[in-house]
Amino acid sequence: MRLKDLFKDVADIDEKFSNLEIKDIKINDKKIEEGDIFVALRGSNFNGNDYIKSALDRGAAFVISDQIYGEKILKVDNARSCYAKICKNFFGRCCDQLKIVAITGTNGKTTIANITGELLKFAGLKVGIIGTLGAKIGDEIIDTGLTTPDPYMLHSLFKSIKEKGCDYVVMEASAHALSLSKLDGIKFDIGVLTNITEDHLDFFENMDSYAAAKFKLFEKDRCKTALICKDDLYGKLFLAECQIPAYSYSIKEKADITSSQIVKSFEGSEFDCEFLANKGHFKINLAGEYNVANALATIAICKLLNVEDEKIVKGLASLNPVEGRFNIIRLKNSNVVIDYAHTPDGLEKVLKTAKEIGKDSKVVAIFGCGGNRDKQKRPIMGKIASSNADFVILTSDNPRLENPYQIIDDIKVGIDKKCLVIEDRSKAIEYALSHFNNGETIVIAGKGAEKYQDRGGIKYPYNDFDEVYKFCTKNYLTDFTDKIQE
Repeated sequence: MRLKDLFKDVADIDEKFSNLEIKDIKINDKKIEEGDIFVALRGSNFNGNDYIKSALDRGAAFVISDQIYGEKILKVDNARSCYAKICKNFFGRCCDQLKIVAITGTNGKTTIANITGELLKFAGLKVGIIGTLGAKIGDEIIDTGLTTPDPYMLHSLFKSIKEKGCDYVVMEASAHALSLSKLDGIKFDIGVLTNITEDHLDFFENMDSYAAAKFKLFEKDRCKTALICKDDLYGKLFLAECQIPAYSYSIKEKADITSSQIVKSFEGSEFDCEFLANKGHFKINLAGEYNVANALATIAICKLLNVEDEKIVKGLASLNPVEGRFNIIRLKNSNVVIDYAHTPDGLEKVLKTAKEIGKDSKVVAIFGCGGNRDKQKRPIMGKIASSNADFVILTSDNPRLENPYQIIDDIKVGIDKKCLVIEDRSKAIEYALSHFNNGETIVIAGKGAEKYQDRGGIKYPYNDFDEVYKFCTKNYLTDFTDKIQE
């Protein structure tokens, strides 16, 4: 691709370089090949500008920097934004040819993205889904490694989605991606805000800066229509400040889309829904009031995309739970819930839901907190577990480069009752399944569908579901397999 085409609608290029042929875009100087363009990005622990000479020595045809001028170096105000926009051009501006729905928020993004994508498929539309569980294009699943992929991968996915005949994309938009300008240059048809509760304060200065990053999704030049949950303070603030057409949804108060007559069980939920002047009755295979809120968002998205009411009703009733999101394994003498909840709000919702729909059964909580991440939430999550579970087992999540016992000690600060510490997550699960088999609900929180555990910076194969399966097989509980909600 010629340099002038790569920079279309991005920046002005010196005419003497305009017809320069660019082979590829790289952000790692060690991967540079002859004819590539090198983008010098800066992060908290690195500065790509330190490697410009290395990139040029390796054959880079051109360089983008936010610090340095030079013969073949274009200095821009925001290298990350420039990177996102040239990736868009490099992959044929395919995002402009797709209807894209983006969901942001602390919790609920993955559930809404996946059930919306699957419901649109049920309605006969061709859809790509991008998020925490990877990218789904038809029957193909691609591991992206991040909730919102980096621009190069993201725009390559848009190209693949378009080439496979899809017209729609439903994706998760993380606060990090928005803050780091990864989504610059994309125009979203619908932007959704689920909620904003404490998370990622290791990266963001405070809750207001975290919220401000998410609010970027709803800027005039970035999004056409907003759909915002008004069940928390930030949702209300966003609705008041939003400068684009906006709809609200709520399970608690008056909004454009609301629910009533909610009936909850381990099998799922039923509720009445009112969207503007339209009313309907819905069933979903998702447990808990918070999943009713997620369903309201999905209903609203589909209505805004002109999906027929009948297909929305039938589609929601037919959808399976999202992997790793309140998945229920019914054992002979207990219920096991596996959920990704790794924030204070997420853990509280899962434990309260387990308590509520389990009626008189005791709730056992098994969880830890991630290492090298927001430390402030650890004692908060300890307090939440202490208040909402009858028995707490503290274990490891992804300790990463931290001492796992220090993480557990941080959590214990918030716990005001006796708890059990079993650092080895496999043994913690085995202990719970061995000792709580009298009708209890065992909640295994924090990792959900993850297929690894990060210890010492190495990702070892690990999965909570596998640990439950192994225990059941070992103890001849073989009839559990046909009772799992997948």
